[in-house]
Amino acid sequence: MPAQTPASPFRLPRRHRSRLRAGALGTALGLAATAALAGVSVAASTDSAQAAPAVGDVVVSEDFGGSTLPAGWRAVEGDWKVENGRLVGTSANSGQQSRITFGRHLEDFRFEAVARFESAVDAARWTAFGLDVPATGNTPWSIATMRTGTTAGNGLEFAQRTTANAWNVTDTGPAPTAAGTGRDVRIAVEVHGARARLIVDGREALRTTRVQRSADGGQALLVNGARVSFDDVKVTTLAPEANAYLRAPGAPMSVVAHRGASSAAPENTLISDETARRAGADWIENDVQPSLDGIPHILHDDTVNRTTDGQGRIRDLTAAQLAALDAGSWFSPLHAGARVPTLRAQLDDLRTRGGNLLLEIKGKHTKDEVARIIRDIRDTGMSGRVFVQSFEVDALEFTHELAPDLPLGLLRSALDADPVALAKRLDLKAYNPSAGGLAARPGVVADLHRAGVAVMVWTVDDATGWKTLEAGGVDAVITNRPAELAGWNAAWRQNGTPPTPAAPTVRILAPAPGARVERAASPVPALDTTGAESVRLTLDGKDFAAGTPIDTTALPLGTHTLRAEAKGPGGTTATESTFTITATRTGLAHLILTSGADRVAVATLTTMLAHDQYPQLANWAENQSGRTIPAPKAQQIAGDARALR
Repeated sequence: MPAQTPASPFRLPRRHRSRLRAGALGTALGLAATAALAGVSVAASTDSAQAAPAVGDVVVSEDFGGSTLPAGWRAVEGDWKVENGRLVGTSANSGQQSRITFGRHLEDFRFEAVARFESAVDAARWTAFGLDVPATGNTPWSIATMRTGTTAGNGLEFAQRTTANAWNVTDTGPAPTAAGTGRDVRIAVEVHGARARLIVDGREALRTTRVQRSADGGQALLVNGARVSFDDVKVTTLAPEANAYLRAPGAPMSVVAHRGASSAAPENTLISDETARRAGADWIENDVQPSLDGIPHILHDDTVNRTTDGQGRIRDLTAAQLAALDAGSWFSPLHAGARVPTLRAQLDDLRTRGGNLLLEIKGKHTKDEVARIIRDIRDTGMSGRVFVQSFEVDALEFTHELAPDLPLGLLRSALDADPVALAKRLDLKAYNPSAGGLAARPGVVADLHRAGVAVMVWTVDDATGWKTLEAGGVDAVITNRPAELAGWNAAWRQNGTPPTPAAPTVRILAPAPGARVERAASPVPALDTTGAESVRLTLDGKDFAAGTPIDTTALPLGTHTLRAEAKGPGGTTATESTFTITATRTGLAHLILTSGADRVAVATLTTMLAHDQYPQLANWAENQSGRTIPAPKAQQIAGDARALR
């Protein structure tokens, strides 16, 4: 599991003053003291001279027991002062980003403090912890933000202020409790490179994988449109994560978007990736295979038949041929023109727009084909944001040989006899079984965790399954519904456990229960549902497309059953309704006219019907069965005529 910061109270004795440590190197401490006397920011002046702090070192510890700003703290904008044992920052309006910088550049650290809104222009105003901010306070910055209205959907944010002085908000969510004004809130942010998690009053509330890091940015506090006081500011170094893919205590499961957000957009396209990104997915899962000319492309099937307007095996098509295919129209006309992306195009998109890639090497690959995949990852600078998985052990072994820094996951439908031994042999960071495979031996999660191996389970799309996996300690869920799982996780953060969704409801409105339907009618089944993600409709046990008229001429006389089954996050609900096909004079006329009989037969039958000669009509229809009247229709006509006699 990731190393945890030793427990320590937020409130520190007043005798403690600002401590900027640089390990045990006396020379560095002397430089820090000199810089402090000169009134220069320690982070700006001594960072190059400081030795790297040891794991667990408290780099900054300040309780504001003096009457002036601590040495090394640099007020960049707004009003910053020490009052009554607290640091107070004021921003006059929503356009002013008041900020004060301090600390030093760290890759792995915990930044904590007690914050209190004394006043605010409105509930949208905020304070923020600067996670990577230049000592000058100039852009770009990376921050973790808390609004006064913390329980709003964007009450918490991870965001970047770009070099163009614009906002890029990467992650939003609500806090478990309201901050308001006049209330102390304990905030902590644990940062590991580009990953961070925001903890409010001891409970994780939001996390990100998209902290923009620099070579020298330190820490900061920021205030916008508010007056905020701070106490007990502390920055502690953490150990690098032994396995960043293991779920931290109190953290929700990671959301892995299967083939992108494949329930909402055409799978394995840049559109589905963008949809997944906006849904809050931690990872985007895609499949990679080579074209005829060896260029890695993002596609699941071994042919393009199902998800494009083309035909053929991907390995028999050139990159130019693949580029001409429409990979969106099959899903929806709105997505017409979507393309089968190359791996390089996808990596470029992720690099510029954000996101991490769980890349499945699909099917058998040669070592040279794996090498080409790795080359694209290296050339795009995405090595730190790609996790490779495969069902193929050879592909993982090739990857490890060529790029030992890339994390590996082994996909399995059923569990191996000894997953832990296999994980050690292949140097896996994750063992990724199907939900059904894991259900056979759920205790393997704890076994793998003891070996430092994460568990990512595929492919689970409902709240019942998520609840089971969360209780079983699973680290990540691969799902077609990343937005729904992200929402489920948000409820989990808010309440400790998500509320059980209400069961879906479904009613059959038409044909009305017990309705008597004649042949001339073509009723369209109508349903009323709530809380349903999908509905299956059957007629007499056979699937029936909702919205399709019922062909009453194809049904026998008597009672028929419609059954509707609704599935949603809250479970499954089913209901049934019956209607009766009944013989009528009008219905028999409709049956004759639509029977496909020849003109003479139709004239003869309608003449008999006009004179109510039902027995003769039935006998004549049977006599002409298969001759002038199609046999199945002749039997129906005869049956309805006898029912009317």
